[in-house]
Amino acid sequence: MGDMTNIQLLKGKIVEKKLTQKKLAEQINISRASFYRKIKTEGDAFSIGEALKIAKILSLTRDEASSIFFNSIVAETRQSGMA
Repeated sequence: MGDMTNIQLLKGKIVEKKLTQKKLAEQINISRASFYRKIKTEGDAFSIGEALKIAKILSLTRDEASSIFFNSIVAETRQSGMA
């Protein structure tokens, strides 16, 4: 399920906001280790609550948040012509 998250886009947005992964983890109230596990491709997915907090902290648009946290779903929807 970790492949749902677009890790490269997420990392880019963290850098744009001049944050570190550690700082973002603190701001969403999870441990640094948990955050790192979640950003590994084979790691656990972020919960909806965590995704919403990250989207707010990083000032993501709805499209950006969808592209980051629901990457595979967005790609499948576009391929099937549903978007």
